[in-house]
Amino acid sequence: MNIFTIPFKNLKVKFFKTAILIFVFAIGITSSVALNKVSSTVSEALEEKMNKFGANILVYPKTDEINISYGGVQLGNLSYEVKYLPETDVVEKIRNIEFNKNISAVAPKLVKAAKLEDKLVGVVGIVPQEEIKIKSYWNISGKMIERGDEVIIGSNIAKKLNKNMGDKIQLYGSNFTISGVIESTGSEEDNLIFANLHQLQNLTGETNKINFVEVSALCAGCPIEDIVNQIKVAIPDSEINAVQKLVKQRMSAVHFVEKLAAILSGVIIFIACFMLAIFMLSSVTERKKEIGILRAVGYSKSNIFIIFITEALLIGIMSGLVGYTSGYFLSFKILDILHIEAGKITFSFLESVLVVIAVGLIAIISSSLPAAKAAKITPSEALIAL
Repeated sequence: MNIFTIPFKNLKVKFFKTAILIFVFAIGITSSVALNKVSSTVSEALEEKMNKFGANILVYPKTDEINISYGGVQLGNLSYEVKYLPETDVVEKIRNIEFNKNISAVAPKLVKAAKLEDKLVGVVGIVPQEEIKIKSYWNISGKMIERGDEVIIGSNIAKKLNKNMGDKIQLYGSNFTISGVIESTGSEEDNLIFANLHQLQNLTGETNKINFVEVSALCAGCPIEDIVNQIKVAIPDSEINAVQKLVKQRMSAVHFVEKLAAILSGVIIFIACFMLAIFMLSSVTERKKEIGILRAVGYSKSNIFIIFITEALLIGIMSGLVGYTSGYFLSFKILDILHIEAGKITFSFLESVLVVIAVGLIAIISSSLPAAKAAKITPSEALIAL
């Protein structure tokens, strides 16, 4: 019998108490592992959904305007002239900023008015493949614009003009086919007609001109402020609305689940450590006689300390193994209840090893005080306790 076999013997003798402690400690690890895996998956799911809300950076030309008011009555802003941005130059500069890899879509737009069946309507020129990245929340009855002679229209316009997919309309003297109708979005998009940007530019004589650009750069860890500053440097004659508050709200929502999981995990682990420390203190009190005998036969204080630390380490390792495995499978069940795709959760051998090591170290730290107390017990104290 030596300092490494004694811990195994003690845990085996107190099998029921040891099993309960491992079970309780493992529950804490299971909860922590499951919460972290679930929070990571939920955060990714939230991020993907939030990216569907649209662009979070708007780039438009600087305008000379004056705020008009008289007698406390605000009459609004008066712009001296409508200014445009050069499409090719602006898009290229945005695509070439330092953080261009964080930009998921650059969608230039030209907004014009037109007469359709004696009614004034708004027509927006878009680049379909870029627009759909930003407006992925659109539900189109039909299909997205594929050719220059196609348009999609908002739900309100479709109702007012009694138009459906496949109908023909005339804008700026040219015929267009309605390729799709956008289902109600509850925004001004319901009242607009969307056409191919370059086709609209040609028909209106506004070649290479756009009113503004929508940029989508919302992603976990995206340096929004740096992206905005880089766009300002690249395009000095523009105004940039970064919708900073909305971006921060979105990003804080994405990280909220992770922070909550970290806090809950910390509380659970703390409680588990506290219970381990109580268990070890109780064990020291119960085993005073055994400790005294070991000291009497030549075991040093460091030997006694190592015995108790080894017991705690064994409990930690077993709890870590059970906890990680259980947490891994529990995370699938939780995500199933939340109706979230769990495909991104994978079993990581390296992660499991790190968890076991971390739990073992936590167990050692938690039991260090009881172990130190056990090491101080002398043979005489054991005899007095008899």
